[in-house]
Amino acid sequence: MSLRYAVLEVLEASPMNGYRLARRFAEAQRWVWSAPQSQVYGVLAKLRQDGLIAGTAREGENGLSTADYSLTAEGERDLARWISAPHPEPPTRDPFALQALGFDSVDTDSAVEVLEAHIAEQEALMERWGEHREALLRRDTPLLRERLKARPAREHRRIAEVKAMVFARQVELAAAKVNWARRMIDLLRDLDADAGPADLAAAADPAGAGREWDKTARR
Repeated sequence: MSLRYAVLEVLEASPMNGYRLARRFAEAQRWVWSAPQSQVYGVLAKLRQDGLIAGTAREGENGLSTADYSLTAEGERDLARWISAPHPEPPTRDPFALQALGFDSVDTDSAVEVLEAHIAEQEALMERWGEHREALLRRDTPLLRERLKARPAREHRRIAEVKAMVFARQVELAAAKVNWARRMIDLLRDLDADAGPADLAAAADPAGAGREWDKTARR
């Protein structure tokens, strides 16, 4: 359902064909929603069927025809209704958190390797999202320039700064993940420092520790 409104939000800013729209959703670091091309085209077809978008035919590259899609009046109303209503958080599906739940069952070095990769990934996102935020504040992204062309000058500051604040949120969320990962590394190392040799051996080879316990039980 959210992809439906993500597509409407993009097309509200600038009419574009399916190819450009699919590329937009493939560039996740430049936006807040990603989706494969097949899903984007499927949503486009459904939006046309529902009368929320309409296509304007034009000549594309190599002489092939294409269509630029834009919102109908009903599409604009539907998007406005969705933006104006509160929506519950979707069910939690966090693969990294699920992985982290198992850090107690592997050795610290293995867990730290995963955490450091996570930190590097989040720091890269922080940099890209920070750059995009600055570009929005300069009113210098392709989609924003297209949006501003169609809106009165008195609205330009509000449009640019509200969108930049969304990417400030993305940066802050990534920074919080980095901070958490560093705290987890500190915790794991502190736990190792407090543990005895047998505890460390068990953490490094939990299956082996189970076998030793089984031998002792049989005796």
